Amino acid sequence: MSAAGFMPDEAAIAGIKKDLEVYQAERDAIRLSTWWRVPLYLGGLIVAVLVLALIFNLAADPAEVWVSTPHVYLYAAVFVAAFFAYFRAVKPVELANASFRNKLLPIVFGFIENMRLGKGDVPATFAKLPRETIGDYSDSQFDDIISGKYEGFTFELYETAAWRRVEKSDVTLFDGIIVAFDMAKPFPGILVATLKTNTVMGFFREMFGGMEEIRSGGALDEAYDFRSDNVAAAQPLVSGQMAQALTWLKEAWPGEPARIALSGKDGFLLLPHKKDFFELPASNVALDYKAHIEPMIADMAAILATASLVRKIGS
Repeated sequence: MSAAGFMPDEAAIAGIKKDLEVYQAERDAIRLSTWWRVPLYLGGLIVAVLVLALIFNLAADPAEVWVSTPHVYLYAAVFVAAFFAYFRAVKPVELANASFRNKLLPIVFGFIENMRLGKGDVPATFAKLPRETIGDYSDSQFDDIISGKYEGFTFELYETAAWRRVEKSDVTLFDGIIVAFDMAKPFPGILVATLKTNTVMGFFREMFGGMEEIRSGGALDEAYDFRSDNVAAAQPLVSGQMAQALTWLKEAWPGEPARIALSGKDGFLLLPHKKDFFELPASNVALDYKAHIEPMIADMAAILATASLVRKIGS
């Protein structure tokens, strides 16, 4: 299994680069506009103040030229107006920066069909994730959510953290990426592969009340706890394709060992990692395909390649 096969082809990459060039040109044009908007707005305000101050001088006592009561009020009003003028001048840049992620990520992942981008909401597929995979969490948090279709299968990918309050501290049960997808062949029941050494298994083993333990018969049994409510259907997978997938993941995934959950037609791949895979450069940094974009595309290709491998378990 290789992630290289999931990289977009040259035509798709050329399209991404072209869209990036257009987007970068738009950003540059907006930034350039502030170079004249700021001095124009503030300069115009200064001229207006100077004219009003001269008019006030005509009616002011000779000893109060430039410092009469009307002048003081004028200077105070100008001080406040200067802030409004400045923020008015830079508003286009602020609006562009605010929409930076929403505009850039669809360009970066333009090779994904029907791509949808979200942030912070609870993903639709999360409710289908077997609770046994993570454990009895009390709180969860979601960051970037990306869904769409690529290489023949639909998916929903989200950055997730889940934890439980134990006494006076929070115990992290999962922190990383979850990929949800339709299985190539539905599994008749629930089958989960999680870590024996994970906090889930140490504190919340009672959650597996209706699940029976299965052994792969290999080295994976030392690290993984396999459980299912359909042992007859699960045993061949645990000894075969699931064991092969987890062995490959152990070598390919740089973070904590991955977890897998199958529930009917729904499949889940959990990839623990502290990295922010979709971190973008600062909005005032010129985009560079090699430095900023290509690594994100490569990470997405690797994750989707891994999910594609898992979804074929049992087929």
